[in-house]
Amino acid sequence: MAHDPAIEAWMAGQADELGEIARHWFAVIRRCAGAELRELLHDGHPTACVGDAAYAYVNAFRAHVNVGFFLGTGLADPAGLLQGSGRFMRHVKLRPGEAVDAAALEALIERACRDMDARRRREPPV
Repeated sequence: MAHDPAIEAWMAGQADELGEIARHWFAVIRRCAGAELRELLHDGHPTACVGDAAYAYVNAFRAHVNVGFFLGTGLADPAGLLQGSGRFMRHVKLRPGEAVDAAALEALIERACRDMDARRRREPPV
């Protein structure tokens, strides 16, 4: 799948450690959806969809990067990584120099992708 040039430009504009973090985790997010991946800039940050359904994003701030999940409230999070208080969305905040449980975050990304894929494949209610 060809990557969205707008996302590539966004990534190129993130030149510091935060950019490295964002690039790494968006690459993980991209891999999960495989051939079903669609990507776009949504609200100014890279967003990944499985088919037409957005499931995860990255966004860089001054001192951290968020890896976010559109239906994060429904994700099992045994490592307790998810933050946020909104109705649906949750995120994991990553800071340079701070350790992250990479396996747990990868598992969250996989869960979010599988969950969204299952939701979009369900037949709509009659």
